[in-house]
Amino acid sequence: MNKKFQDIVRRATGATEIFKIEDIQTLWSGYGTIMRYGLKGGDRDRVVIKHVRLPDQSAHPRGWNTDLSHQRKIRSYQVESTWYRNWADLCDNGCRIPHCLALESSDDEFLMVLEDLDGSGFPVRTDSASMGEIQLCLQWLANFHATFMGHGPTGLWQVGTYWHLDTRPDELAVLEDIPLKQAAARIDKKLRASPYQTFVHGDAKLANFCFSGDGRQVAAVDFQYVGGGCGMKDVAYFIGSCLHEEDCRRYEVELLDWYFGQLKGALAGRGSAIDPAAIEHDWRALYPVAWTDFHRFMKGWSPGHWKIHGYSEGIARDVLAQLNLENLNL
Repeated sequence: MNKKFQDIVRRATGATEIFKIEDIQTLWSGYGTIMRYGLKGGDRDRVVIKHVRLPDQSAHPRGWNTDLSHQRKIRSYQVESTWYRNWADLCDNGCRIPHCLALESSDDEFLMVLEDLDGSGFPVRTDSASMGEIQLCLQWLANFHATFMGHGPTGLWQVGTYWHLDTRPDELAVLEDIPLKQAAARIDKKLRASPYQTFVHGDAKLANFCFSGDGRQVAAVDFQYVGGGCGMKDVAYFIGSCLHEEDCRRYEVELLDWYFGQLKGALAGRGSAIDPAAIEHDWRALYPVAWTDFHRFMKGWSPGHWKIHGYSEGIARDVLAQLNLENLNL
């Protein structure tokens, strides 16, 4: 980290000294690092620093090394900076996120100085969630979606999620499932046509949630792909990140019932005039469409991925059949 960025951290925290504790993770395709730094003489003991340094060439783990991919990543860090600068303060404890202490960027670098959630009571990460943890994350999503219901995503992705069709032409081009390929635009159009648009987190996988030690609270990180959209995109993607095929099928109704119950309460708590029953009627029907939208991306991006299974294929077949029926009735 260069001296200018070190000075920014000192000014943001009042620290007289900063020192590196550990690398938390390397960013996708070698675009930088998320690190934990210790502080002396400041208003806190530690911060998390997301330091993005754009490489000359990217080496994508799955071979997707194109200028389009590079530009998408640059845009994602610009979006995340805008999120923390202009939107993040609207999040309350119902959709807890790290506080942003400082932002800076140059031609080829981005710096985000963030609250260390570990030190704020959210030290637990898991790659295998209990039903209670899944419900907690869906509660977070419900509160997030309620908070931003009806907002225009100024400065963010106009359509959130990292798999959105308009940003993934390469993956669509190599998709070998021809019926799904031909229906991709109609699937996207159906999701965008919902009258109930909110912000979606855009990468709401289990790995991006941080739990409290007692398992009663959760916070979320990583807002590179936050933007406008139907909340079912987050919900379908999150459930798919937690559960294998049989459990996706077994718990689908139970988890959707839980989410919509939480959304109703979150809307009421924020004084929303929108009828939660109307949102549920619209969005519940779009859950399989959102699932199929991500399934389309996965089959083009990584055809052998474990998330491509019988449950997903069955949902996609049903959605395509429904779309074809709608076309016949036009």
